[in-house]
Parts: sequence; structure tokens; C-alpha cells
Amino acid sequence: MKNVIFFVFIAINATFIFGQEVTPDIQNKKRLKASLLKSPIVVDGKPDENEWKNAEAATGFITFQPDNGNPAPYEKRTEVKVLYDDDGIYIAAFLYDDPSKIVKEITERDKFGTSDFFGIFINGYNDGQQDFRFFVSTAGTQMDCIATESGEDYSWDGIWHSNVALTDYGWTVEMKIPYAALRFSEQKEQIWGVNFFREIRRDRQKFTWNRIDNKIGNTITQAGILEGIRDIKPPTRLFLIPYSSYYVNNNKASGTNTEFKAGMDIKYGINDSFTLDAILVPDFGQTAFDNVVLNLGPFEQQFNENRPFFTEGTDMFNKGSLLYSRRIGGSPSTSPDVGENEEIQQYPSRINLINAVKISGRTSKGLGIGVMNAVTEKAEATIRNSETGAIRSEVVEPLANYNILVLDQRFRKNSSVSVVNTSVIREGAFRDANVSALLFDLNTKANTYNLSGNVKFSHVTDFGEIKNGYTAYLNFGKTSGNYRFSTNASYISDKYDINDLGIIFMTNYHNFTFNGSYRILNPNKTFNTFKISTITYTELENVTGKPQEASLEFNLETTDKKNHYFGAGFLVSPFETFDFYQPRKDGRFVYNPKYMFNWIDISTNYNYPFALDANLFVDFYDQDKRRNFGIRISPRYRFSDQFTLIYAIDWNRQNNEKGWVDFDADQIIFANRNRNTIENTVTGKFSINSRMTINLKARYYWSYAENLTFLTLTDDGYFLPNTVYNENQNSNFKIWNFDLSYSWWFAPGSQLSILYRNNAIHTERRLNKNIIDNLEHTLSNNLNNTLSISFRYYIDYNNAKKWFKT
Repeated sequence: MKNVIFFVFIAINATFIFGQEVTPDIQNKKRLKASLLKSPIVVDGKPDENEWKNAEAATGFITFQPDNGNPAPYEKRTEVKVLYDDDGIYIAAFLYDDPSKIVKEITERDKFGTSDFFGIFINGYNDGQQDFRFFVSTAGTQMDCIATESGEDYSWDGIWHSNVALTDYGWTVEMKIPYAALRFSEQKEQIWGVNFFREIRRDRQKFTWNRIDNKIGNTITQAGILEGIRDIKPPTRLFLIPYSSYYVNNNKASGTNTEFKAGMDIKYGINDSFTLDAILVPDFGQTAFDNVVLNLGPFEQQFNENRPFFTEGTDMFNKGSLLYSRRIGGSPSTSPDVGENEEIQQYPSRINLINAVKISGRTSKGLGIGVMNAVTEKAEATIRNSETGAIRSEVVEPLANYNILVLDQRFRKNSSVSVVNTSVIREGAFRDANVSALLFDLNTKANTYNLSGNVKFSHVTDFGEIKNGYTAYLNFGKTSGNYRFSTNASYISDKYDINDLGIIFMTNYHNFTFNGSYRILNPNKTFNTFKISTITYTELENVTGKPQEASLEFNLETTDKKNHYFGAGFLVSPFETFDFYQPRKDGRFVYNPKYMFNWIDISTNYNYPFALDANLFVDFYDQDKRRNFGIRISPRYRFSDQFTLIYAIDWNRQNNEKGWVDFDADQIIFANRNRNTIENTVTGKFSINSRMTINLKARYYWSYAENLTFLTLTDDGYFLPNTVYNENQNSNFKIWNFDLSYSWWFAPGSQLSILYRNNAIHTERRLNKNIIDNLEHTLSNNLNNTLSISFRYYIDYNNAKKWFKT
């Protein structure tokens, strides 16, 4: 508890020192005045209406990359104009260039590809904290995201309109962004942060209207000012997205069956700042497949979230890293009690989601509020008595309610203090959990130094047993200039547990980290970009003080004058360390030898029709000729602006690895084993146009582990030979996934998609080292086929009113 008090004391004082209110310096920011639209215009990519001719123009773009700070060449100049009415804002961009050199690959939404593009960054509160970013490519493809200093979230999709046109002097863009796609205050006169962005892809040149100085880590605060928008009366923000889906499933075991689903998503603007999103009767049948692997370690495999509701606009809910949304609707939290002569006949692989709701937004004072709630249904396992044949059911997951609340106060355009709470409440005498966190992220006015940290507390009631745990983290760093550094420390208690709604693998340790780096900010004669960095890391187990990790890392990353990437690095662990998780028994540990990890990365310029990504790594261990090595090669070829094909092969070999295999009475059995993994993937896309795409993704993953000799783990973490244990613990794991889909965005927010999917998964103890035989065996016995058609239609309440009036 003393550790927590110390961290809280530091946080309070740092908040006072870093966070005193200072009037933002906007004297050097560019300003643009939006003009009121007095007569209708057509968003056709040809801004030739008289309204555009009289509007004020944003000019004088500045290079962002690679020659940061230099004016854009006159022959590549850009002019942007903004209009507004009660529906939204309108943008016209005139982009000068040689028309014969403009690249325009057609891609699906949110994929930039090999195309020039134009974008606008909008911050409705002008608080330097969050942008809504809208891009359109020369091929007409839309890309959009919500951006914070932690990154860009392209899972968010706004509803807006755009068109482009090629001209004899370059190309032009027209955009209409409805107010419903933005967030801003209720002030009579709007003052927005805004920046305009342009990339000329063939030269990898990027330009912005208001200069972004790459000496400063924070880019959002370096926006210009959009003024002139006043007395607007935004329409009601109510959107209904009904859907229907039809599935045909087939496999050898169950034959053919069909399934129909229908439901609705609702988006409602509670006011100009807050939005409610609800999903009723969810359907996630067309989400991307998971890249499942052979997992021989002590921790579960973590998967990406592919369900749109849990990926769109969830930046606020990810603060504090307490949300792993795959818990919602994931596997059951318990296993059934199986008696003598009983076996589990059916166990649910996942829990059905009943509904989910989230509310998020930010007040004019900078207070962000996010609330998410989801409810999952009860699930049962079926148990059969092998002697009597009797069948019984047992609840393995009760009706459960998942909640997350976030309060995030932003100030001085670049700092914030947040409070986060998550809870999982299960019906009946099942496990409940509650986690709370205090976070702070403080930056100096010039964005040169950062102080951040957190304190988190978990409270779990597990079938009557109460477990309380905590963690604390503190980081200080220099975030600008050629030389940058950060140093941090954290402490995690043994009972800290967020795994009901979050994910954490290791607890009961404290660590220390130092990062240092040097980078060039402008190109030199050899490199467009150049960065070297070093990281030192030490991690100690709390009770014994034994080191769990001790490493020194060095990395080099460069881009040459032709925009080919090269990276290399090594990590060395010069001391023996100890793993307290691999033995899978409290109080036991296994030693890890000294080792060195080395890697090389190459990625050629994607602007060329043919490009290649390659990676090579080698691990050397100070233990029984133990080695790991692997290579990844991924060629890609762009046959045309419409068709691209990418192949990748990953091969990884682990020799003389030491891994856990079993318990034998009071002994913990490890194996000295060889492991071989080969993964082949093929992805392709054919874009009929910017709204209609055919996509292909195929993956065949094969991994086997062959136990050579068995070992007994000693109390001091080392091994003795075991010649008695003779169980077959070899692993041979194969998985095949194939997706072929057609997607048509026939109207803004409205989509028709057709998906054909087949997949198979097979695991066995029998070793077969022929990759083709394994694939044939997997497909012949375990193949599942699915054909699905999904239709979603976006209904704007304001348009619907006009339909009924008509």
C-alpha cells in the first residue's frame, strides 16, 4: 500500500505542476474563414459553382515529410475552401500536379493503397486532443478515422460524401461532412481546430496547411483555426441500421442447415456532443477469422477484436488498457464438475451476446464521458454418464452484465487525467469482478516533456473468496527533438486480476525500463529517415527477488532515398532469469538461460508494381545447443490499379526447446523438444470500383512439436533426466481458413456483402512431417462450408421524414 500512496502523491503534485491552465498560444496558427452556403451545390468532384469562387482559400502548404518545414513546390501547390450550412460543412480542394504522373490504385474503404490522397483533420473543440480525419484518394476511395496521440482508429466509419475529378492541372476533390459525423460544442460561434493534408504517393511527399513540426511529438495540437461557422441548427442525429443475414452451413458431421438473422443498430445523438450506440440482436457471422496457432505456453492466445460494435470509436474505452472486448461473448468462465464415469458431451465454445450499448462524448469543458454495457446469455454444458447413459446439464456461464465507465478530463490541449471503472456481474454464486484506475498524461506547454502514470485496483469475488490487488506505473520522458528518452517503473501485486473484462498474463513483479533514441528530422544525402534506439529492461519477482527478465536491446530503422525500408537489431539477456508461469504450479519456477535475439527486416517501396517484405531472426541460447530461427518472405504484385495479390510464407524452427508437458504424481514433467511451424497466407483484392470489391484471404497454418527426451523440474528450477515417463505428448496442429467475399457499398453506410467461407482445424498426437499430407488429412475430415449474404441499410431519420412527407 505504501507504493500506491507514493504513486498517488507523485500524480497529484505532477498534475499541479504540469497542468496549470495556460491560455493557448494561437497567434502563429493559420486561420481560414468558412463561408455560409446560400444556394445548393452538387458534390460531384467538380467545384465550379459560384459559391466556391467567392470563398476564402487556404494556401501556402508546408512539407511535413520528408523535408519538414519547407514550402510545397509551386507546381504541387494546394488550395482548399470551406462552406457550411445547417446540414454540414463542404470542402473543395484544388490539387496541382502533372496529371500523367498521378497514381490512383482503387482500394476498398479505409485502405490507402498506392494512390495520392487529400484529407481534412477536424477538432470541433479545438482542444488539441482528438481529430476526426477524412481522406479521399484519387480513385475516389474514402478513408476516415478518429485520431488521438495514441494513434489512428480506422475501425470508426463516418457517413459523409465525396467525389473526385482529374483535370488538366491535377485533380480536384469535393466533400460534404454532415455535422452528425463530428463532435463540437453548442456555442453560437464555432472555433474549430483544422488542418488539411495531402500526400503525393509517387514521391512519398506529405504536405499540411498549418505546419506540423516533427521536432514535436504531438501533432494534433499543431492544427490551424477554422472560424466563421455560426448560428447553425444541426438536424436530429438519429440513425437506424437494420440488417438481415442468411447463412447456409455444411459439414460431414451435421449435413446442411440454414439460419436467418435480423436485427438493428441504432445511433442517436443525445446532444451535439454525446452519442448513443446500441446493437440489438447482434450478428457477427461475417467477421474476419482468427489466426489461431498451436499454443504450448501457459497463457491463452490473445486475438484481435473483429466485431464492428467493439472496434468503432472505442478509443476512450481503451484508456488504461482494462478492456479486452473479446471477453464479452467469449468462452465460458467455468468448467463443469465431472464425476466418476462422466464425460463432457457438449461444451459451448462461446457465449451469445444479447445486446450492447455505449454512450460517449465530451463536454465543452473538455470532460469526456464513456459508458458501455453488454449483456450475455446463460450457457450450459452437457455431461453424460458412460455407465448409465444419463445426461445432465450444468451452467458454465450464467447471465452476465459487463460494464465500463470512463471519465477523461482534458486540459491545456495536450494533457488529461482519467478515471476508469470496469465491472462484471454474473447471476448467482459465480465470479464477480470490479477494477478501478486513476490515469494521468501530462505534457509541457511546448510538448517537449511528458509525465504519465496510473494506479489501478482490482476486487474479485470468486465463489466467496475475495481477492484484492493493485498496480502502479510512472513514466517520464523527453518527447521532442533529435534525441528522445523515457524512463519508467511499475509494480504489480500478486492478486491483481483484470481478466474478467481485460487481459493480463503476468503479475507479482516490479520492473524498470529506460529507452533512448536518436533520429534525423530531415532527409540527408543517404536516408529519408534514420532512427537508432536502445532499451534496457529489468523485471524482478516480488517475493523471491529473482529476475524474470533482464535485457539490453538495440535497434536501427532507416528509409533510403528510394523509400526502401531496412531495419536490424539485437536483444541480449546476459543473465539467467526465472519463469514462474511455465511450471503451472504456485511457488515453482524454471530457469531461462542467457540468450541473444537478432533480426533483420526489409520492405521495398510499395509504389513499384512488385514489392517484397522479408524478415529473418535467429536466437542463440546458452543451453544444450538450443536455437530458434525463422524467416518470413512476402512478395506482392500490383497487376493493375484494380488487382493486387500478396503471398506470405513464415517458417519458424525451434531446436532443443524446453517446455512443460504434464504432471506426473508430484513431479512436473518438461520435454526437450523440436518444434517446426510453417504458415502460408494469400490475400488478394479486385476492386471493381471504389465502392465494390472482391476480397480473398486464405491461410494454412501447420505446427508440430516433437518431444525428444523428458525432464523432471527440480525445486531450484533446473532439470534432471526422466527415463520413466513415456506418455505420448507430441503435438501436430493444423488449421485451414479460406474467405472469398464480395462487398458493395451501394449507398453511404449501406452495404451488401456475400461471403463464402470454409475452414478446418485438426489436432493429433501422431506426427506426420509431410505438409501436403497434413493438409489433405485436415480438409478431408474436418471441412466446414458457409455461404452467407448480409444486407445493411443506413436510414437517416431526417431523410426518412422527407420520404413520409412525400
